Amino acid sequence: MATEEPSIIAGASYMAKLAKPSGGFLASTSAPEMIGQIQLLDIEDHTQVINFLNENKELILSEAEKVKPSMVKRGGSPRDIEVRLIEDSPIGKFIVIHLIYDVRDVLGENVINTVIELLCPLFEELTGGRVHLTILSNLTDKRLARVSITIPKQVLAFRDYDADQVLEGIIEVWAFAEADPYRAAIHNKGIMNGVDAVVLATANDFRGIEAGAHAYAARSGRYTSLSTWKKDADGNLHGTLEMPIAVGIVGGATHVHPVAEACLKLMDVHTANELAEIIVSVGLAQNLAALRAPAMEGIQRGHLNLHNRNKLIVPQTKKLGN
Repeated sequence: MATEEPSIIAGASYMAKLAKPSGGFLASTSAPEMIGQIQLLDIEDHTQVINFLNENKELILSEAEKVKPSMVKRGGSPRDIEVRLIEDSPIGKFIVIHLIYDVRDVLGENVINTVIELLCPLFEELTGGRVHLTILSNLTDKRLARVSITIPKQVLAFRDYDADQVLEGIIEVWAFAEADPYRAAIHNKGIMNGVDAVVLATANDFRGIEAGAHAYAARSGRYTSLSTWKKDADGNLHGTLEMPIAVGIVGGATHVHPVAEACLKLMDVHTANELAEIIVSVGLAQNLAALRAPAMEGIQRGHLNLHNRNKLIVPQTKKLGN
């Protein structure tokens, strides 16, 4: 997490320490499925074409499988076709085809873009339409990572704040983000402080992760919190986080960058799903740290303490440099 401020790293680390006695972070992931979009224009009968494409899924998936035989050998393959009708657009109606592709341990951008581009003639032949744009989507809502933690209430007590005060204060601060998009924006940014740090350390695409996360936060039609916090049946604090995490450990910069390789070795990561589980866990830890501070003493006190310590270190650093 070297890209982050000391207060960010300290906060996430302390929350991880609180979570450890009750089992730590329980994380899981869905299959590493990415979405490639094909924009299909100049269609006369949209309903007929949509029905035809749905009826011929197996043919399309069979042809898609032939495009990247190396990926199929590694266990990846095209899994499904989804067909959508876009009705309210500045250019009128058009069809969007989603190719759902399991990319295993790679990020998958190049795989998806290559496959859907090479399938253009097939879609035009089958539909009589015109394929315009083919492109990967960063809203990877088929490739989700989920995590939960339970913090025993008694460990939340801090200085002059009793456990109930802290627990209720955290839930009240979260509820603000759940209800209000202005608050949710910085709330989710706090989650991404942790997420982006690990994504960057492993040479993955943090911009794609950011775009997907914020789009996912608005999937209901209203931008809201990515995480959820509540008091469980035993009176303890329970938090969950679900978000798209598309990362790879094979190919690209991750495979050749020495720092990224060292970070993966440090985390003992062997699959892209394992990496996604760590990333989402760090995101939830950072989220709890960001909720706990304003719920108690205010967000600036701890932040400024560490900031002031940095200022004390700087002259020494310059002196050593000279």
